[in-house]
Amino acid sequence: MSVAAMLAGCASTPPQATVQVFTNQPQLPAGSTYRHERLPSQAGQPGQDQLEAAADALLARAGLRRDDTSPRLSVQVTASQDRVAGGPAWGAPSVGLGIGGGSWGGSGVGVGIGLGFPIGGTGVRASQRVDVQLRNLASGQVVFQSRASGSSGVSAVTLLDAALRDFPNAPPGTRQLPLGNTASASR
Repeated sequence: MSVAAMLAGCASTPPQATVQVFTNQPQLPAGSTYRHERLPSQAGQPGQDQLEAAADALLARAGLRRDDTSPRLSVQVTASQDRVAGGPAWGAPSVGLGIGGGSWGGSGVGVGIGLGFPIGGTGVRASQRVDVQLRNLASGQVVFQSRASGSSGVSAVTLLDAALRDFPNAPPGTRQLPLGNTASASR
Protein backbone atom coordinates (compact mmCIF):
# COMPACT_ATOMS: atom_id res chain seq x y z
CA MET A 1 0.00 0.00 0.00
CA SER A 2 1.38 3.38 -0.93
CA VAL A 3 1.86 6.21 1.54
CA ALA A 4 -0.67 8.29 -0.41
CA ALA A 5 -3.30 5.56 -0.08
CA MET A 6 -2.66 5.28 3.66
CA LEU A 7 -2.98 9.04 4.11
CA ALA A 8 -6.17 9.10 2.07
CA GLY A 9 -7.61 6.43 4.40
CA CYS A 10 -6.72 8.53 7.43
CA ALA A 11 -8.26 11.64 5.90
CA SER A 12 -11.56 9.96 5.09
CA THR A 13 -14.69 11.49 6.50
CA PRO A 14 -15.82 10.23 9.90
CA PRO A 15 -18.95 8.10 10.10
CA GLN A 16 -22.18 10.07 10.09
CA ALA A 17 -25.68 9.67 11.39
CA THR A 18 -28.87 10.76 9.73
CA VAL A 19 -30.86 12.62 12.38
CA GLN A 20 -34.53 13.49 12.00
CA VAL A 21 -36.30 15.80 14.44
CA PHE A 22 -40.07 15.73 14.01
CA THR A 23 -41.24 18.36 16.48
CA ASN A 24 -40.53 22.04 16.93
CA GLN A 25 -38.45 23.32 19.80
CA PRO A 26 -40.22 22.23 22.97
CA GLN A 27 -40.87 24.70 25.77
CA LEU A 28 -39.22 22.83 28.60
CA PRO A 29 -38.30 24.90 31.63
CA ALA A 30 -34.92 24.09 33.16
CA GLY A 31 -35.32 21.50 35.88
CA SER A 32 -38.27 19.76 34.17
CA THR A 33 -38.60 16.26 35.58
CA TYR A 34 -38.98 12.99 33.70
CA ARG A 35 -39.11 9.23 34.08
CA HIS A 36 -38.28 6.49 31.59
CA GLU A 37 -41.12 4.63 29.96
CA ARG A 38 -40.57 1.17 28.51
CA LEU A 39 -42.63 -0.84 26.11
CA PRO A 40 -43.20 -4.49 27.04
CA SER A 41 -40.80 -5.50 24.24
CA GLN A 42 -38.03 -3.45 25.88
CA ALA A 43 -38.30 -5.09 29.31
CA GLY A 44 -35.69 -7.77 28.64
CA GLN A 45 -33.65 -5.94 26.03
CA PRO A 46 -29.93 -6.20 26.69
CA GLY A 47 -28.38 -2.75 26.88
CA GLN A 48 -31.64 -0.91 27.65
CA ASP A 49 -30.41 0.11 31.13
CA GLN A 50 -27.17 1.41 29.63
CA LEU A 51 -29.06 3.33 26.94
CA GLU A 52 -31.34 4.96 29.53
CA ALA A 53 -28.33 5.83 31.73
CA ALA A 54 -26.73 7.55 28.73
CA ALA A 55 -30.03 9.38 28.10
CA ASP A 56 -30.00 10.55 31.75
CA ALA A 57 -26.58 12.17 31.25
CA LEU A 58 -27.59 13.79 27.95
CA LEU A 59 -30.90 15.10 29.32
CA ALA A 60 -29.16 16.45 32.46
CA ARG A 61 -26.81 18.36 30.15
CA ALA A 62 -29.95 20.01 28.71
CA GLY A 63 -31.28 20.92 32.17
CA LEU A 64 -33.78 18.09 32.74
CA ARG A 65 -33.85 16.08 35.95
CA ARG A 66 -34.88 12.44 36.42
CA ASP A 67 -37.60 11.99 39.04
CA ASP A 68 -39.41 8.65 38.98
CA THR A 69 -41.92 9.66 41.69
CA SER A 70 -43.31 12.95 40.32
CA PRO A 71 -42.27 13.40 36.70
CA ARG A 72 -43.66 15.96 34.27
CA LEU A 73 -42.43 14.05 31.19
CA SER A 74 -41.93 10.48 30.09
CA VAL A 75 -38.89 9.56 28.00
CA GLN A 76 -38.89 6.56 25.73
CA VAL A 77 -35.60 5.47 24.14
CA THR A 78 -35.63 2.61 21.65
CA ALA A 79 -32.70 1.02 19.81
CA SER A 80 -33.22 -1.24 16.82
CA GLN A 81 -31.32 -2.75 13.96
CA ASP A 82 -32.76 -2.89 10.47
CA ARG A 83 -31.63 -4.44 7.22
CA VAL A 84 -31.86 -2.07 4.27
CA ALA A 85 -31.20 -2.43 0.55
CA GLY A 86 -27.73 -1.22 -0.24
CA GLY A 87 -27.52 -1.47 -4.03
CA PRO A 88 -26.46 -4.26 -6.36
CA ALA A 89 -24.73 -7.16 -4.65
CA TRP A 90 -22.07 -7.62 -7.33
CA GLY A 91 -21.61 -4.16 -8.79
CA ALA A 92 -23.41 -1.88 -11.18
CA PRO A 93 -24.70 -2.99 -14.60
CA SER A 94 -22.36 -2.24 -17.48
CA VAL A 95 -22.28 -2.32 -21.26
CA GLY A 96 -19.11 -2.95 -23.21
CA LEU A 97 -18.02 -3.13 -26.84
CA GLY A 98 -15.24 -5.42 -27.95
CA ILE A 99 -13.50 -6.08 -31.24
CA GLY A 100 -11.66 -9.29 -31.76
CA GLY A 101 -10.04 -11.16 -34.59
CA GLY A 102 -9.54 -14.74 -35.44
CA SER A 103 -10.05 -17.25 -38.18
CA TRP A 104 -11.12 -20.77 -38.86
CA GLY A 105 -8.81 -21.38 -41.77
CA GLY A 106 -9.30 -17.97 -43.33
CA SER A 107 -9.02 -14.44 -42.26
CA GLY A 108 -11.91 -12.83 -40.53
CA VAL A 109 -12.69 -10.22 -38.00
CA GLY A 110 -15.27 -10.66 -35.30
CA VAL A 111 -17.19 -7.92 -33.55
CA GLY A 112 -19.08 -8.45 -30.31
CA ILE A 113 -21.18 -6.51 -27.85
CA GLY A 114 -21.28 -7.49 -24.19
CA LEU A 115 -23.77 -6.70 -21.47
CA GLY A 116 -23.04 -7.08 -17.78
CA PHE A 117 -25.60 -7.24 -14.99
CA PRO A 118 -25.47 -7.83 -11.26
CA ILE A 119 -25.86 -11.39 -10.09
CA GLY A 120 -27.50 -12.13 -6.77
CA GLY A 121 -30.04 -9.31 -6.61
CA THR A 122 -29.79 -6.37 -4.30
CA GLY A 123 -27.18 -6.18 -1.57
CA VAL A 124 -28.40 -5.76 1.99
CA ARG A 125 -26.65 -3.89 4.78
CA ALA A 126 -27.47 -3.53 8.45
CA SER A 127 -28.45 -0.17 9.89
CA GLN A 128 -28.67 0.79 13.58
CA ARG A 129 -31.36 3.24 14.73
CA VAL A 130 -32.22 5.01 18.00
CA ASP A 131 -35.57 6.72 18.58
CA VAL A 132 -36.22 9.23 21.38
CA GLN A 133 -39.64 10.49 22.38
CA LEU A 134 -40.54 12.89 25.20
CA ARG A 135 -44.21 13.08 26.17
CA ASN A 136 -45.97 15.51 28.51
CA LEU A 137 -47.60 13.18 31.07
CA ALA A 138 -50.43 15.61 31.92
CA SER A 139 -51.63 16.11 28.33
CA GLY A 140 -50.22 12.99 26.65
CA GLN A 141 -48.77 15.24 23.92
CA VAL A 142 -45.40 14.40 22.37
CA VAL A 143 -43.17 17.44 22.98
CA PHE A 144 -40.03 16.13 21.28
CA GLN A 145 -39.27 13.27 18.89
CA SER A 146 -35.95 12.46 17.26
CA ARG A 147 -34.43 9.55 15.35
CA ALA A 148 -30.78 8.88 14.53
CA SER A 149 -29.60 6.12 12.21
CA GLY A 150 -26.21 4.95 11.04
CA SER A 151 -24.27 1.88 10.00
CA SER A 152 -24.49 -1.24 12.13
CA GLY A 153 -21.01 -0.67 13.59
CA VAL A 154 -22.21 2.44 15.39
CA SER A 155 -23.15 1.97 19.04
CA ALA A 156 -26.65 2.81 20.22
CA VAL A 157 -25.18 5.24 22.79
CA THR A 158 -23.35 7.13 20.02
CA LEU A 159 -26.56 7.37 18.00
CA LEU A 160 -28.46 8.52 21.10
CA ASP A 161 -25.93 11.33 21.48
CA ALA A 162 -26.61 12.33 17.84
CA ALA A 163 -30.40 12.12 18.35
CA LEU A 164 -30.21 14.47 21.35
CA ARG A 165 -27.53 16.79 19.94
CA ASP A 166 -28.60 20.42 20.43
CA PHE A 167 -31.64 19.32 22.49
CA PRO A 168 -33.95 21.08 23.27
CA ASN A 169 -33.04 23.52 20.47
CA ALA A 170 -32.45 20.94 17.73
CA PRO A 171 -33.76 22.19 14.40
CA PRO A 172 -36.73 20.26 12.99
CA GLY A 173 -36.08 18.28 9.82
CA THR A 174 -33.34 15.95 8.62
CA ARG A 175 -29.61 16.58 8.91
CA GLN A 176 -26.33 14.67 8.70
CA LEU A 177 -24.15 14.76 11.83
CA PRO A 178 -20.60 13.46 12.24
CA LEU A 179 -20.21 10.81 14.90
CA GLY A 180 -17.50 10.54 17.50
CA ASN A 181 -16.35 7.22 18.88
CA THR A 182 -18.33 4.53 17.03
CA ALA A 183 -16.34 1.51 18.16
CA SER A 184 -17.34 1.44 21.79
CA ALA A 185 -20.79 0.88 23.19
CA SER A 186 -20.10 2.86 26.33
CA ARG A 187 -18.65 6.21 27.24
